[in-house]
Amino acid sequence: MNLHARAERNVILLIVLILLTVSIGGIVEIVPLYTIETTIEKVKGVRPYSPLEQVGRNIYIREGCYTCHSQMIRPFRDEVERYGHYSLAAESMYDHPFQWGSKRTGPDLARVGGKYSNEWHVAHMINPREVVPESVMPPYGFMADRVLEQDDIAEHLKALRAVGVPYSDEMIENALADFRAQADPEADTEGLLARYPKAVVGDFDGNPAELTEMDAIIAYLQILGQMVEFPDYDSDLLKQ
Repeated sequence: MNLHARAERNVILLIVLILLTVSIGGIVEIVPLYTIETTIEKVKGVRPYSPLEQVGRNIYIREGCYTCHSQMIRPFRDEVERYGHYSLAAESMYDHPFQWGSKRTGPDLARVGGKYSNEWHVAHMINPREVVPESVMPPYGFMADRVLEQDDIAEHLKALRAVGVPYSDEMIENALADFRAQADPEADTEGLLARYPKAVVGDFDGNPAELTEMDAIIAYLQILGQMVEFPDYDSDLLKQ
């Protein structure tokens, strides 16, 4: 007690003891992280986004979609019953930045992939109230008129590889071809699907003659929640 009282009365001694305590706690928490490759448990099926999906994701961020639509299903019964399996950390391990969000003006989109057809998404983007009468979402029909820039897609993947996304040399070498093939119903997509399993291929915006922002964002939305086989990760919440 005398030592404790002395420490409380001596500002310099108290600061030293606080710094010592915080340093020990920090070392205990930080040092183990240098002994493991990643703190995220790897999950089978999670892969980097295809070039078209990645560009769609960029558009999603540019338009501020994350401010109304989170992409993280919390591990609560009401959430998993409404949206599906709760989100796994590994699903966002290649996202820079991740789209978890903290606000939902609209529904969570972590499992929206495959839920609706491409035609539904096009109609929803052009006039949200046509398919969801109570929607307050603004229209994004202009995306169907914006032709995508294509020449820098390989450089974009290289930049992502520099921050840890495991794009291979093969993926980067074929980036432009994969970018175009995913939205071309006449293209040979065997190589694309080998590099990016479960990628949705074909015409997205109803205009196969041009590759537009609408193609890209729908390709992105259609892969959300589709990479992982969730029956392999059954939630106890769903069994209760």
